[in-house]
Amino acid sequence: MRLKFVICKVMQREAYLCASQSRNTIDIVLMPQGLHDTPDFLRSEVQKELDKTADVSGKSYDAILLGYCLCSNGITGLHSDIPIVVARGHDCMTLLLGSRHTYQNYFDTHKGIYWYSTGWIENCLMPGKKRFETVLAEYTEKYGPDNAQYLMEMEQGWIKEYKRAVFIDWGLPGTEQAKQYTKECAAYLNWDYDELKGDPSLMQRLLDGDWSHDDFLVVGPGHTIRDDLTEPHIMKSEPHCGQCGGQTPPEPTG
Repeated sequence: MRLKFVICKVMQREAYLCASQSRNTIDIVLMPQGLHDTPDFLRSEVQKELDKTADVSGKSYDAILLGYCLCSNGITGLHSDIPIVVARGHDCMTLLLGSRHTYQNYFDTHKGIYWYSTGWIENCLMPGKKRFETVLAEYTEKYGPDNAQYLMEMEQGWIKEYKRAVFIDWGLPGTEQAKQYTKECAAYLNWDYDELKGDPSLMQRLLDGDWSHDDFLVVGPGHTIRDDLTEPHIMKSEPHCGQCGGQTPPEPTG
């Protein structure tokens, strides 16, 4: 099969690794980091990629794969003329951990988690000393020292909600440096540090076309993603109608 894989740039290393081992032809489309901060914007940007149903050679894809999972409901409402396949899970960490159950079990037993990975560190200013100093310098330059201090207090407010820096280890090049950086961030923030071994199996099955119902939703042409993606019995699609005036079409049967 020829597949398009639309995924956040923070997961490019993992995506290319799995694509290199897939029996299918995979075209990877990297989206900018941070789209999930504004779910409506994520939806509109990803939809633009879904609307491109042919590659540069003019050949049609057999399906489009999403590397986003639910991501703050950012993928609800997406639709395409060809099948869309998405892993069932809260966010992209599910793909890095290999299972929504692994994700949920750790989340249920460890509170205040902030996830780190090689890709996140490479593409995002993660909580830690470097982020604090960089943001403080930007605020000071724009708003002056007094206002900068006030804004930093607001900035640090959400960081205080977290208690633990958890590094997901896929054994990729640069992993040891990324672990050390994560440990330094945790120490600076007075957080606990932990490591979890990454698991490529879920992403690999996504790219291989091994789409079991329990772990993946396959959205047929003419349907749109809706509802919660985390449990099979409530993850659904519905008919898409661009001229329905916002009214929900009847639920499909079968």
